Amino acid sequence: MKAFNLLLRIKVFLFITIGFVACSSGDDGDDDIGKSVFSVSTTELNFESAGGEETFSVSAAPNIAWGVSTEADWLTLSKTTNLGNGSVTVSSKACHHDNERTAVIKVKSADKITEVKVFQLGTVMTLEPDSRGMSNYTSVELTDFMGLGWNVGNALDAVGGETAWGNPVINKDLIDAVKAAGFNTVRIPIAWSNYIQEGDDDYTINATGLARVEEVVNYVLDNDMFAIINIHWDGGWMQPTYGEQDYVNDRLAKMWQQIAIHFRDYDYHLIFAGTNEVMVEGDYGTPTEEYYTVQNSFNQTFISTVRATGGKNAYRYLTVQGFNTNIDHTVNFATIPNDTVENRMLMEVHYYDPYQFTLDVSNDNAWQWGAIATDLSATSGWGDEDWLETQFSKMQTSFVDKGIGVILGEYGASYRGEVEGAETYRAYYYQKTTEAALNHGLVPVIWDNGYPDNHQMGLFNRSTGEEYFPDIIDAITKN
Repeated sequence: MKAFNLLLRIKVFLFITIGFVACSSGDDGDDDIGKSVFSVSTTELNFESAGGEETFSVSAAPNIAWGVSTEADWLTLSKTTNLGNGSVTVSSKACHHDNERTAVIKVKSADKITEVKVFQLGTVMTLEPDSRGMSNYTSVELTDFMGLGWNVGNALDAVGGETAWGNPVINKDLIDAVKAAGFNTVRIPIAWSNYIQEGDDDYTINATGLARVEEVVNYVLDNDMFAIINIHWDGGWMQPTYGEQDYVNDRLAKMWQQIAIHFRDYDYHLIFAGTNEVMVEGDYGTPTEEYYTVQNSFNQTFISTVRATGGKNAYRYLTVQGFNTNIDHTVNFATIPNDTVENRMLMEVHYYDPYQFTLDVSNDNAWQWGAIATDLSATSGWGDEDWLETQFSKMQTSFVDKGIGVILGEYGASYRGEVEGAETYRAYYYQKTTEAALNHGLVPVIWDNGYPDNHQMGLFNRSTGEEYFPDIIDAITKN
């Protein structure tokens, strides 16, 4: 009897245990437990007006699928679906409005919806004029302090990204070396479209791009130098035709508004330059009335847009350009834009005369220049010291003497390393061009594309700051 009762108890225990295990290991049971493992790390994201990126994480059981979505067109999500644990990076465009804006991101599983609220500060589009730290110099007086200038070319202006044209990223050692060599102004050409999402009609410059440009600007300003930032060639979208005029002016205004607001608190050592070498692609001749009229409108859009942001920008020194930065076209066709402040505008031209000596590297026939030339057949036959004086005198008479400072934003001559003795003439060209610019009140800003190879114009090693051509640098800086 006792043995029978014991056997019965064992059977009942096994029945209950097996039944419990079978129930616990079934598919329906796993789903019920999994559904309770789903949470989001935050329910609120906050962005500055400039935009940027924020990331939140989602905790979920391995078999839980979830999705994420938003109706806000100013937000971009790094993913829309996931299985199990994961994270979502939220990218926000800059806010070009005075008021704060909000949005909702929904994170959904099969049985749960979590809302992440997004807040972005508005941009103060216009401030009261603020003259603090903006100096009392006229633009002509300012040029006396700017001294010698240097271009960090083929870097931030490289279409496709800062290193797309073969130069390393700009670093502080480089700018320190430029300062030590005797330069006091750095022109920073920029292709801002590198930081704009394709198809964005607001041309929103992302926070990463603004921050990178600002980092380089600070390398310069921390050395007590002047920095010039512009919108460079940038793929050639700035065509001066009636058909493109509205599009370009709209794009210029939207881009310069963002740039101007971001850098609005910097003092007078930061100078804005609106454009670069505006011309109809491939047409190097004398501009038609259409061409120079439209190009003049670009200058006015730039000036008006920057001034409208107020603050220190109401007093900032601003640089406009003549057509294709050609001296004769500038003197003949440039119209000075209307401005809301006096004596704060500069005119920019470039100088690469004579072309055969400076830029034409299809051959090395013209490798001598100036009064020291010993073989006239090895010169271009024009563009010597007298021409140089004539051209720079035109800028002095037309602009400097009328109260408008002048920036010689680019000049230079190609290295002809395969021609013995050519460096003597290149050094002489740099010396005389720099000297003439200073004598006529122009700020000479040498072009450096970063490459020391034959037929290039690099002067400094972009990684270390080492001088590739000390004799050429001395020819510039001894003036």
